Amino acid sequence: MTAAAKRTWSLSGTTAEVLVTDPRALDAACALAVRRLTAVSDACDRFRPDSELSRLRDRASAGVDVSPVLAALVRVALEAARLTGGAVVPTLGAPQRDTAEDGGIRLVHDRGRPLRANARPRAAWERVHVDGTRLTVPDGVDLDLDVIARAAAADAIAETIADRFGCGALVNLGGDVSARGPAPAGGWQVTVQDRPGDPAAQVALGDGWGLATASAQWRSRPDERLHPILDPRTGRPATPGWRTASVAAPSAVRACTFATAAIVLGPAAGAMLRSAGHPVRLVHADGGLTLLNGWPAEQRAA
Repeated sequence: MTAAAKRTWSLSGTTAEVLVTDPRALDAACALAVRRLTAVSDACDRFRPDSELSRLRDRASAGVDVSPVLAALVRVALEAARLTGGAVVPTLGAPQRDTAEDGGIRLVHDRGRPLRANARPRAAWERVHVDGTRLTVPDGVDLDLDVIARAAAADAIAETIADRFGCGALVNLGGDVSARGPAPAGGWQVTVQDRPGDPAAQVALGDGWGLATASAQWRSRPDERLHPILDPRTGRPATPGWRTASVAAPSAVRACTFATAAIVLGPAAGAMLRSAGHPVRLVHADGGLTLLNGWPAEQRAA
């Protein structure tokens, strides 16, 4: 990526990056980003027992007033579920705990041998409601907003920077990218590539565009290999039809929504992705490519 000014810092195991076309705005833009990210963490970080979302677990069946930040994130997550027919849902908090980074899927053992995964049944997202800042979540349903929250934060930060400082801004939060305001000549140049030496695409993002990549890359543990995207139908890691899915769309949230749905649904996502009309890059397990809806042609990296 190229810009007049850029700053990168660590963010919960990944990185945050802010780029602006006016270097004078960089310090204030980054401070704004940190404040927004802190507010999102306070609202919905499932790894923090003191987060608002953790504290309301099993206490919202009759409805509870929540912060505007949390209400907005739940609303965005429910819209993602609607757009994808339930492929991307915010009600996988319990299964996600079973696949947490330090534990993975819990197995039922007999004499030390794993027999089956103890996956939890799907929780229906349709039973979650938000009216203004009034949130209703049935007992036993745990919300997990991680997938959408980062993309929503990228959109909100980029838009606020552009509005407040009158410059172009690109915000990249762990691969959820959002551009707002006047872009540099030729657009914000973003390279999309799985691995060094793989084919790569150079994507130019302008005002109001987002980009996201979802991955089905497996991580190892002693008894099983897991990746972090769950299939709501089973509560288990989605069967990977694609190695990665990248989507460019009018917001980071929308890009993230359809990229995640592509991993969950695999080849069955084709009709939905074509209908949505957003440029899509799908990488097969063997490295082959499927490009949809005008995604730019690939070139082999040097």
